[in-house]
Amino acid sequence: MNGNGYSCVEAEYIAKHHRHVLAANQCSSALIKHIKASVHLVWSLVRRFDQPQKYKPFVSRCVVQGNLEIGSLREVDVKSGLPATTSTERLELLDDDEHILSIRIVGGDHRLRNYSSIISVHPEVIEGRPGTLVIESFVVDVPEGNTKDETCYFVEALIKCNLKSLAEVSERLAVQDRTDPIDRN
Repeated sequence: MNGNGYSCVEAEYIAKHHRHVLAANQCSSALIKHIKASVHLVWSLVRRFDQPQKYKPFVSRCVVQGNLEIGSLREVDVKSGLPATTSTERLELLDDDEHILSIRIVGGDHRLRNYSSIISVHPEVIEGRPGTLVIESFVVDVPEGNTKDETCYFVEALIKCNLKSLAEVSERLAVQDRTDPIDRN
């Protein structure tokens, strides 16, 4: 582990793929999730800019305008219970070779101003089976009346929820898709 609590491999991926330029009034963080499912299965969910509701529990509906390409916009409806109702998001990067997705929020009814995130998925071995290391990082303005810590804590809580749901959906699909025999000893 390095000084930030990341393993050397995690820190290397963060340094390579999760570079954010911060202004004075912004906060940023990176979160890690290990998922017991293949990178291909996890990426098949993450890469769906047009269907974030497949694993994001706070998304009730998503409509993409035009073709799915860099610069495409999606209108996301947020489930009640959050301090938001809609979010307009732009696809900044979709790299199927490196397994990286980046989005930027460009409008909507919420307090996340100048928000952008990068999510990357990387193969790893968990308990002798194919697994996935998922890293999601973000940068966002600190709203007036809030501290950097409060803002980061709020966004991290949302991302942790999304990553937990991504793990549950991926692992459920991986178990359904398992073809190798399970050792019953």
